[in-house]
Amino acid sequence: MRRLLPDSLLARSFLLIALLLVVSVLAAFQIYRIYERKPLSRELAQQAVSVVNLTRAALVNAAPALRPDLLLDLNEREGIRLYPVTPGEQLEPLPEDPLFKLVAERVRRNLGARTRFAFARNGVAGFWVSFFIDVDEYWVMLPRARFEPQFGLEWLGWGAALLALALLGAALIATRISRPLGALTQAARRVGRGEMPEPLDVQGPRELRTLSSAFNRMARDLQALERERATVLAGISHDLRTPLSRLRLELEMSGAQRAAAESMATDIDEIDAIIGQFLDYARGESEAPHGAELDALGAEIAEHYARRGRKVSFAPGGVPAFLFASMALRRAIANLVDNALRYAGEPVEIVTRAEGDKAIVEVLDRGPGIPPGETERLKRPFTRLDAARSGQGGSGLGLAIVDRVARAHGGTLELRAREGGGLAAVLTVSRAPSAG
Repeated sequence: MRRLLPDSLLARSFLLIALLLVVSVLAAFQIYRIYERKPLSRELAQQAVSVVNLTRAALVNAAPALRPDLLLDLNEREGIRLYPVTPGEQLEPLPEDPLFKLVAERVRRNLGARTRFAFARNGVAGFWVSFFIDVDEYWVMLPRARFEPQFGLEWLGWGAALLALALLGAALIATRISRPLGALTQAARRVGRGEMPEPLDVQGPRELRTLSSAFNRMARDLQALERERATVLAGISHDLRTPLSRLRLELEMSGAQRAAAESMATDIDEIDAIIGQFLDYARGESEAPHGAELDALGAEIAEHYARRGRKVSFAPGGVPAFLFASMALRRAIANLVDNALRYAGEPVEIVTRAEGDKAIVEVLDRGPGIPPGETERLKRPFTRLDAARSGQGGSGLGLAIVDRVARAHGGTLELRAREGGGLAAVLTVSRAPSAG
């Protein structure tokens, strides 16, 4: 049943309201027919009785020589035919219709219980009523059209106009319901990408006004919470770097053994890198996109790691220039490379390619990988996979920063198992054409 229904709320609401209106129109038409039946049957029965009585009176009082002319005149002007009852005639009974039953009952009450009816006689269609002149029985036929209400083009036109107005009203009602919900959906998607949408218009029915007001309040609260969290993280990170700088200076002047000094310096560098991630996460993605080449950015990152003696290779995919925030994307790719070097070791590969309106960056390693059920959890801030990659430092913000950058560029971050072992971190961004 669900497959037969359209997917959108607008279409479902329109179909439901239109169905109710059509059913209401048909029900109203049926009610009209039912309530019209009694007065219509009274009128038709009176017509039949009057025709029979006038015809019988005319035949009884007319001279025998004038009767043929009288019958011809009745036939031509009134459409009335008169025949004597004959043996072996073929009669078709009246339809099983409430209207004809009421007409027959009323006619019998006026003409007598011996009155018979037929819907056709010897193949001639009509409303046939019998009557007696002395002991002779006759049939008088009235045209069927008098007993079958006709709904012509005027009725059809008015019905079509009424139905069109009803469907137009259904479309307007469905649109007024679905339009605010569509705006709410778009705003919710922007909130999901970490953006602050424009406040929704608080208008329409009370329920929609309440929903829009609640969403606007929620968006403001989320923005305030994010701003406070960013301020706290930035403040703590900034305050921690000052004592770290003093520690590094005192270590260089302490004269400690070389091995111990190098170990302590490594720890200080790692703490400093973690603080840098805190600052990156707190800073958010406020950089404006500009035209740049993704292949040039990948080559620059690979060269940076090569200067530090790390085995990081780059395979360009010939991605055309497009609009993106280069500093944000640089941090995202560097975080993926740092994760691969920290948890999987060397070598690490960076690969770029274009697919339709998307640009893709893959960071490939040959490490232990990530269990499939943990990939989404690791994108959350301050989350680490200690069971699979224990004993390593990190704040748990690297993948969260990459995921935020991807969503800000209309893309995604996927962590896939690499064929032959290892992990493929796939960063996909929307490829808007470069302005220059």
